[in-house]
Amino acid sequence: MTRPASALTIAGSDSGGGAGIQADLKTFSALQVYGTSAITAITAQNTRGVLGVEAITPAMVAAQIAAVLDDIPPAAIKIGMLATAEITRAVSEALGGYDGPVVLDPVMVAKSGDALLAADAEAALVELLLPRADVLTPNLPEAARLLRGAQAGDAQTIEAQGRALVALGARAVVMKGGHAEGATCIDRLITAAGTVAMEQPRLSTRNTHGTGCSLSSAIAAELAKGADVAAAVRRAQAWLHGAIGAADALGIGSGQGPVHHFHEVWG
Repeated sequence: MTRPASALTIAGSDSGGGAGIQADLKTFSALQVYGTSAITAITAQNTRGVLGVEAITPAMVAAQIAAVLDDIPPAAIKIGMLATAEITRAVSEALGGYDGPVVLDPVMVAKSGDALLAADAEAALVELLLPRADVLTPNLPEAARLLRGAQAGDAQTIEAQGRALVALGARAVVMKGGHAEGATCIDRLITAAGTVAMEQPRLSTRNTHGTGCSLSSAIAAELAKGADVAAAVRRAQAWLHGAIGAADALGIGSGQGPVHHFHEVWG
């Protein structure tokens, strides 16, 4: 058996299993990558909303990262929910010697609308982790908050905001199109070299819990397997489209259900 590539997710736990650490590890496994994790926060959460959040101590977050880096060095890292400025700083310091690809998903608000990142942590994320990101994956509201501006409402503004995030240090930005309108969902991969638009038919379903977490971890998985950024994003988008398409058949929970991470394996 060929030894699989490994990837590390640094994110919060979702007790409902649809987003966060749970979604990341499911994604890694579905894409044949061995997943390791460092949990930043615990959420009491289901498909209807977030009922409680408790952050892990920064020292323990750093210890988890150190333990993984020492024994199971990841070929790529995905960073998701960071919760506080102190945890954000601890993650930045813990990754000081890591030189592999990093995918940063700036998780700020849950699908239910509940806040997942403290206000003072946004500045720390922009200062300390955004310049480390090989791929930054904001949705349109998150991009606007990172830039302290209004949410983009047209293609020209979406590209301008993506370029502004590249100017802040991210080597590539995927401006996700899920919050836009229209029959086609367009994710725009923006780098210093230009923009590549990647399109999929927009699917009509309320079961999209965990899409952002799953896309970013799928990109990390593909990078861990050796794909370049453009190929990783394209493969991740295609895989996620299938996972969203199978979400209604999965039928989990009574609210916004999760996507079907293992749609290519069962169901």
